Amino acid sequence: MPYTSSNNQNQNEKLIRLLKEQLAHSNQQNEALSKQIKSLTEQVRYLTKLLYGSKTEKSKYNTLDGQISLFDDDPSFNDSEHTEEQSQQTISYTVVRKVQNKKRNDSLHENVEVKAIHYHPENTICDCCQCQMTEIGTTIVREEAEFIPARMEKVQHIEHAYECKNCKADLSQKAQIKRGKSPQPPIQRSIAGPSVLAKVIYDKFVQYLPLYRQVKEWERYGLNTNDKNLSNWVIRASHDWLLPVYERMKNIMLEKSILHVDETYGQIINRSDGKSGQSNAYNWVFRSVPCQGPAIVLFHSSLSRSRSVLEGFIEDYSGTIVCDGYSAYDKIEGITFANCWAHVRRYWLKADSKNGRIGVKYCDELFRLEREFKHLSPSKRRKKRQKHSKPLVDEFLAWVENSPFYGKNALAKAAEYTLNRANGLKAFLDDGRIEIDNNPAENAIRPNVIGRKNWLFSVSEAGAKANAICLSIAETAKANGVDFYQYLVKLLRDLPNLDIHRNPEIINNYLPWSKTIQAECVK
Repeated sequence: MPYTSSNNQNQNEKLIRLLKEQLAHSNQQNEALSKQIKSLTEQVRYLTKLLYGSKTEKSKYNTLDGQISLFDDDPSFNDSEHTEEQSQQTISYTVVRKVQNKKRNDSLHENVEVKAIHYHPENTICDCCQCQMTEIGTTIVREEAEFIPARMEKVQHIEHAYECKNCKADLSQKAQIKRGKSPQPPIQRSIAGPSVLAKVIYDKFVQYLPLYRQVKEWERYGLNTNDKNLSNWVIRASHDWLLPVYERMKNIMLEKSILHVDETYGQIINRSDGKSGQSNAYNWVFRSVPCQGPAIVLFHSSLSRSRSVLEGFIEDYSGTIVCDGYSAYDKIEGITFANCWAHVRRYWLKADSKNGRIGVKYCDELFRLEREFKHLSPSKRRKKRQKHSKPLVDEFLAWVENSPFYGKNALAKAAEYTLNRANGLKAFLDDGRIEIDNNPAENAIRPNVIGRKNWLFSVSEAGAKANAICLSIAETAKANGVDFYQYLVKLLRDLPNLDIHRNPEIINNYLPWSKTIQAECVK
């Protein structure tokens, strides 16, 4: 009996130990499943917000004390709708409207030609005494805008030849002949003159009108063409006459010490690397900062977004590049990378939680300080940043580093993104010329994104390069207050008749900020 009792006790202990191990294993599985469920719930919540929620990055956390946002983070919003009669509440509010001093006719520019149409009575004889009546005043009843459609002209360039009859009659003299010389066209043996080429390029890169949709408009004006012709015109004009201006602006830009850089995708159908036309190509944008001279915006077309593309464009550049957190912006000799706080804020905004709101609050406070320092000189801005922004940045990074954020959820990703780019995020503190975000580059690349939705793709790499050149000239002209159409007409009319290849310094007189262009092409 004692042996049997001891044997049973051992079996019970083994059973209890086995059950405890199973329980511990089950608890571990439950904990892992709970984390997975939490992560999936966050993903579903984030995707639902992307699909149905507001697309703005404006913080929804900046509400007055005691108030909450409608629908945001409200679980009852996901419940079924109640069909019974609801209680009603009357809310009174006052709408304050700004006084509009602008009149309707102020929409017309001051330099618009005025045409007056006068209306006199059919009979100016007095019905009473039959005497001639005298005019006592006029009244402008209304003003209206009138559109005069564009018209097409065929311009014939005719060269006249002259000879000397006296020398011709004297057999001992050499015949004397003089001939008038017409200016060189932008494209040899082409019907497209400077104004037509400028209109095609302007409509595509400012009005975002694809070439195939321009064909009907040109036919209405009286020019029969097709989209292939228009494409060839854009490529030739860009390569022959706009590219030298582009290259000169690039050389000037790379002499500056601070640049904003960003990139976006596109499509090129016929690729030289053998990849499918469905593969992404890329357009890079480079923008100078306002405190370092005239604004320059340059686009660069490439088949990839690898670091080698950036290195090939900037060559031996040394300075600071303001950018997002993409891995290509790193480890290039001679370059300091300043990271964008707007991207950091987006990550914490996605982490829709209490800690996420804390991260967003830190970022919002930094941006609030930057708005206060906006109009200061770079040296004064640096001093203010050292005094007010630096302690806030140090406190934020310390909070992130000491907080237990781990896993694959949005909060852990925000923390990892922030800590991995800590040095780049501190760069703006030591230089008052560096912006806190990369918004200038993102705003500069927007025309390419709008155009992509209209053009859809480039057929060839030559077409993509021409697009980048034209966009660069267009955006740089606009940034310097120059009318892009007038500027194009001048470039395409003057440059073919100047020896710009042997005397490249001539291009300096045709840059958007030059005195010549500012005098003739300012809006």
